[in-house]
Formats: sequence, C-alpha cells, structure tokens
Amino acid sequence: MTVTEQRPWRGVLVATALPLDDNLRVDHGKYAEHCSWLVENGCDGVVPNGSLGEYQVLTPEERAKVVETAVAAIGGTRVMPGVAAYGSAESRRWAEQARDAGCASVMLLPPNAYRADERSVHAHYEEVAGAGVPVVAYNNPIDTKVDLVPELLAKLHGEGYIQAVKEFSGDVRRAYQLAELAPELDLLIGADDVLLELALAGAKGWVAGYPNALPRSCVELYRAAAGGDLGTAKKLYEQLHPLLRWDSKVEFVQAIKLSMDIVGRHGGRCRPPRVPLLPEQEAAIRAATEKAVAAGLA
Repeated sequence: MTVTEQRPWRGVLVATALPLDDNLRVDHGKYAEHCSWLVENGCDGVVPNGSLGEYQVLTPEERAKVVETAVAAIGGTRVMPGVAAYGSAESRRWAEQARDAGCASVMLLPPNAYRADERSVHAHYEEVAGAGVPVVAYNNPIDTKVDLVPELLAKLHGEGYIQAVKEFSGDVRRAYQLAELAPELDLLIGADDVLLELALAGAKGWVAGYPNALPRSCVELYRAAAGGDLGTAKKLYEQLHPLLRWDSKVEFVQAIKLSMDIVGRHGGRCRPPRVPLLPEQEAAIRAATEKAVAAGLA
C-alpha cells in the first residue's frame, strides 16, 4: 500500500467549485468532467462540499449526489468530502454517506452554530470519528469563530479522532508547534496564499482553491515547494500570488469561478446570498488571470 493510499489526504486535493446551470441547478455532468480534468492535470484528488463548493446552499439530495458524482468520476480514494453541519449527528450522517459512497476520508469543521468550547469540540470530533472513516480537521477560525489551536489538535489526534488538519488560520508559526506536539498529525495547507511558507514548514498536502483554474502550474508550485526546489517554487509563487491571495478573501468563490471562465473552464454563477463581484474586483482578477495565461501558467 502506498503512502497516498494510507494517507489519501496527502498531495494536492482541490476544493472543487461547483458548476451551476443558467437556473442555478447543479450540473453534475460538468462536475464529473471537472473532477476528471483536475486529476488528468496532475491533482491528486478533490474535496467536494467544501465552502468553495457552496455546500451551505445545497439541498441534502444535491449534496449527496455531488459526492457520488465525484466518486464515480475519479474513484473514492481520491475524494475527501466536507461533512460540516450545524449538528454533530448531521455531520456524522454525512461522514457515513461519504464512507458508504466509497470515500477514504472526510474533512470536518468544528461546531459552527455557536462559539463552541473545547469540550464541545472534543465531543463533536468524537461523534463523527465514530463513523469509521478517517477525519481531517479543518481549522477556519475566521468563519467558524472556533480556533483549533495546536494543543487542542494534538489532543484530538492523541484520542484518534483526527489524522490531519487543514490549517486556514494564516499563522504559519503554528506548523512548528504542531510538529512538536503531534508529529504524526499531517499538516495540510488550507489557504492558497501561504502555500510556500507552510510547504517549507513540512506540510504534507494542500487543500487547494486555485487549481480549479490553473491546475498544472499550481501542482508544479506545490511539488517544487514540498521538494525543496526553492528557485522554481519562489518564481511560480510570485507569479501566482496575485490570484492565490483571493482564496483568503470573502469573494473567493466568485474569484475562482471567474478565473475558471477566463481560462475556458465552466466557472459561472454562484447561488445567493453570494452576489456578483464589484467591477473593480472583477477587473483585478481578470487582469491577474490573463497575465498568468500570458505567462504560460494556464
């Protein structure tokens, strides 16, 4: 069994944008094609039903079918669905659905219906781990108001509830503390615009946004950074950073979908309450994307 099979969350897993038709219905055919295209272009797998996939505004039926579509397209080992929900029981049901669909791991936010304390976070991860599928924690204190600090992550890992963490706090210093407290817990890059810093700090993977539009160059960037090829990595990072930083902005879904449209993919619209980009935002993203295309990065 390969390392990737043992730890299927390693490498470049793309938090997939979700194609919608003109009536804002999920286009599962285009989504299947997109998943396949990402893997064909060097990505290691996909993460459906994350924030970039607009899971919060999907019906339960749509959300389940998105997972099934991804598994049918590229195989379950390469699919790590987001299973976030307001209640732990609902998150566990989504983990069980992913498990039954053939997925090898799931990604889980902490409780986000309120500012949960440490005991609540512990109980939440314990419940979902009971589904029997490996859990990757997702630390996004900006959106959830719950911060999975290194000490808490180490406890959750020590109890066997999590195997890795997607780190989105933006604080790269945590990587070193986490490696000291829980050396077997895999750190995954969670924000595109700190990729180089976290890769150099020993990250084992990247739950990525911008490969939705620019998979080959983004994969090359990650492989160079993780492999210590700083000359290649720094140049690509500088070229891509005007786009990568949009992954940490409120409008990240709209931004990435626009870049997808510009490079000839299907990005398209978002469901409300997300609204179209402001003209100045669209102009900045368009200019940065076209510059990347001109540089041969598409």
